[in-house]
Amino acid sequence: MSLLRCLRAAVEVGCGLVLASCSTTLANPPLETITLPPGFRIDVYATGVDNARSLVLGEKGTLFVGTRTAGNLYALPDRDGDQKADRVIRIARGLDMPNGLAFRDGALYVAEAERIIRFDGIEDRLDGPPAPVLVTDALPGYGVRVLQHSWKYAGFGPDGLLYVSMGAPGNVGEEKDERYATILRMKPDGTDIEVFASGIRNSVGFDWHPVTRDLWFTDNGRDWLGDDLPPDELNRAPRAGLHFGFPYVHGRSILDPGFGKGRRAEDFTPPVRELGPHVASLGMRFYTGAMFPPEYRNQVFIAEHGSWNRSVPIGYRVTLVRLEGNEATSYEVFAEGWLGKDGQAWGRPVDVLVMPDGALLVSDDKAGAVYRISHGK
Repeated sequence: MSLLRCLRAAVEVGCGLVLASCSTTLANPPLETITLPPGFRIDVYATGVDNARSLVLGEKGTLFVGTRTAGNLYALPDRDGDQKADRVIRIARGLDMPNGLAFRDGALYVAEAERIIRFDGIEDRLDGPPAPVLVTDALPGYGVRVLQHSWKYAGFGPDGLLYVSMGAPGNVGEEKDERYATILRMKPDGTDIEVFASGIRNSVGFDWHPVTRDLWFTDNGRDWLGDDLPPDELNRAPRAGLHFGFPYVHGRSILDPGFGKGRRAEDFTPPVRELGPHVASLGMRFYTGAMFPPEYRNQVFIAEHGSWNRSVPIGYRVTLVRLEGNEATSYEVFAEGWLGKDGQAWGRPVDVLVMPDGALLVSDDKAGAVYRISHGK
């Protein structure tokens, strides 16, 4: 581990980070504590995936898993089709927060803290991965900053461009470089980088609506305004150039006490839905499968990682936002039980992914596992 990466991993607990050496994996996660709606069940897809974070599926069915503090990349093939990973293969190690993953034309794209790399033909070379190819290192640097948000989320949009989140390098503040606190997009070769959306404190999850193709994303609210302020957000960006308020406005109408003076909430794009305060809403996906009942079709599942500085912990669950068109009609708990009644959590959901059979996968960076939620027999 490089000195810089070690220092990043050791940023004070206020950032929600822990040393990679302190992460744990559970051989038998206590899934009996998880409650789901009637007809659903949750099973282990894989364990021993240290610091399991973002999920992406390869074109040949291999599940790839990124990490943050562990610095590893994993491949989880299921060649026998039994809905469980056959093996946990570490295809890379020593990377700098390889949290963001995307897949295109046989290549796994990996967004690290300050660069994007690519592993070509990776599904045919899981046991002998190729050396990574540099896509771009023309991203703003973070160095070692308290409360940095240098870990990224990534995905290819319907336009064929690569989208990458660019977190604010602190809790709240203005930055001279307009690329911070944004979602960037670029060509697959890393050229023509541009700001797609701004005023976004820290998005670690986005997806495109299966019908309208609009980009939707989660955003984590700032800290130190109390237990109940501000809310996290679910946002919609139907076009480029929108500003979602940070650092001036939080949620729909909360002016920041330090940076909101002279600002008006109506000058920015409001969230589609305000989420729980400090729940750490991360990965989100539209449900596009056929396994779940029809009322779940095209609805939004969100992995809530859980609060770190709230006096009463909240989050540590998977939630569901129901939509009618572009309006959110409800926000409800779908799966919970990672947080015990004693306020101690044995797991922390990070990302969700809809599989070809319609099951929903959930990653857990605290337990080092991936789960499979199914419906029916």
